[in-house]
Amino acid sequence: MTFMQQLRQRWSDSGSLVCVGLDPEPAKFPRRFREDPDAVFAFCRDIADATAPYVCAFKPQIAHFAALGAEGALERLVGHIHAAHPGVPVILDAKRGDIGSTAQRYAAEAFDRYRADAVTVNPYLGGDSLQPYLERADRGVVVLCRTSNPGACDLQDLAVDGRPLYQHVAALAAGTWNGNGNVALVVGATWPRQLREVRAIVGDMPLLVPGVGAQGGDAAEVVRSARTADGTGLIVSSSRAILHASGGDDYAEAAAAAARGLRDLLDRHRGG
Repeated sequence: MTFMQQLRQRWSDSGSLVCVGLDPEPAKFPRRFREDPDAVFAFCRDIADATAPYVCAFKPQIAHFAALGAEGALERLVGHIHAAHPGVPVILDAKRGDIGSTAQRYAAEAFDRYRADAVTVNPYLGGDSLQPYLERADRGVVVLCRTSNPGACDLQDLAVDGRPLYQHVAALAAGTWNGNGNVALVVGATWPRQLREVRAIVGDMPLLVPGVGAQGGDAAEVVRSARTADGTGLIVSSSRAILHASGGDDYAEAAAAAARGLRDLLDRHRGG
């Protein structure tokens, strides 16, 4: 199945809009991992296994692995998720943005080396920089639109022909760039008004929504602002609040409970 088919099927099968961000920080791991040379893989595997019943996707953040020299752990983690939890798509959070042969290599990295089902990309260099990703019709291309960080307004809100730049990005993503129907957008949970505006522009296009939990985004407001008519359309990402729900030996059980709690919270607002 394509990324979009997997995502829609997962929304249906799991009843969940939750995406667990896998951003390993060994200093926050439970004590049991301190002498484990394979701690990065083992911790993330345990979190994925515990939370899989409650998610529509997983989102490993490449920098958190690369900074630790743990790219091999990331490869194994994606392989484990595909094998143990088939049908749960993996979005590689890489935010790549470059042109020509470099963009082609970044696309190969995401889709061939790591075998991700989708990847986040930065559109600042324009449509040709996205083409190597877009032409992989079976994979998802998740374009940064209105990000969750406080400094997002520095550039993304700049007025261009009478409307903010992020709205132009949304229109391009829903139109010119989406010839293969494999584009989604990143819009932060910290901006509910912008979520509503982007949803009005892009119709039923999936929105990856980071910023719930530790960054202060309101989960209920996200669903009210940007769900589609069928109550889906959202990939609501939470990382730290789930990964580090407990620093003790019950870390996996606590992560599962946090993921289940977020799923249930979002679900209560899907119909109204």
